[in-house]
Amino acid sequence: MNRNDSLQAKGQHITKLLERCKNGEPGAQFEVYKLYYKAMYNASLRILKDSFEAEDVMQESFLVAFTKLGTFKGEVAFGAWLKKIVINRSLTQLRKKNRFDEVKLDVIPEKEEVTDPDYAIVKAKEISEAINRLKDNYRVALTLNLIEGYDYEEVADIMNITYQNSRTTISRAKNKLRQLLVVSHEG
Repeated sequence: MNRNDSLQAKGQHITKLLERCKNGEPGAQFEVYKLYYKAMYNASLRILKDSFEAEDVMQESFLVAFTKLGTFKGEVAFGAWLKKIVINRSLTQLRKKNRFDEVKLDVIPEKEEVTDPDYAIVKAKEISEAINRLKDNYRVALTLNLIEGYDYEEVADIMNITYQNSRTTISRAKNKLRQLLVVSHEG
């Protein structure tokens, strides 16, 4: 079985599980939960930086997803749909705590900044630790962009900010991350 066959089989398995969930089968819901809970918990944890809050948000997100399963049209993968729920609920939780500050808008040039070649050598753990030291809006924007793979427009949508502010925030967050990483390598 090649990789595409494997992915297709997994997709069919998920589709059948979701149909069983729509029919109210608790066993199917538990199977879906087991397939996705770790990834969803990690997505929430990267935003909230609190394991208890991330756990709560993840649980609530699954409840919302199972409740709104009828609205899932299959236009995107179920995991992507579920992750969007988790991220939105995580951001809502972050805002509730008034820990989410919007940066002032400055225009950033359209070209992407050139990455220092030494930047790629830094260990993933150091980067993760440095990202966690960023202020919340920088950490969230970078997490969505670099780790979750959302583009500027999607980040703007998710964070409820303008496209330009999304670019500004991500650019500033990358610069701040570089500064933190340079300091940790000099120290």
